[in-house]
Amino acid sequence: MRLIDDERNAIDLRTTPVHLGLGSRAKPVEGFAWDPEVLQAYSAAVAADGAEGRMVAIFDGDGPGDHWERHPAGDELVVCLTGAVTVTRDVEGVPERVVLGPGEATVNPAGAWHAVDMAGPASILTITAGLGTDHRPRTDALPTEHVGTPGPQAS
Repeated sequence: MRLIDDERNAIDLRTTPVHLGLGSRAKPVEGFAWDPEVLQAYSAAVAADGAEGRMVAIFDGDGPGDHWERHPAGDELVVCLTGAVTVTRDVEGVPERVVLGPGEATVNPAGAWHAVDMAGPASILTITAGLGTDHRPRTDALPTEHVGTPGPQAS
């Protein structure tokens, strides 16, 4: 995994997210993967950006999400590009659902547990404050109703 300083070619946000950092810099993240070692390397590479750093990525899917997550360092923007998605947030133990169609967006507030379900094939674009992100396996319970395993932590 490495940050590319001066990329001028097309970037596929499905495979190569872009890190938005201090100084209004945008750096593609070459070799990124949802793997603990890569996530740790990414966190170390962007640590100087602190809570102001953001990751921009596109996710394709079909069906329910398999985990809850929260981003304590800042808000997350979720934009539906194609299909339909439901974003479910845990608001003090009560589910809050927002249904999005193409071109619609919602903001997950900093620290709010949330999950994304796709109604058939769909794509979303996210702009995420990743510092300190937590993940928990998805069960029938809301994340505040059970104890899960936290995901990779930024250092």
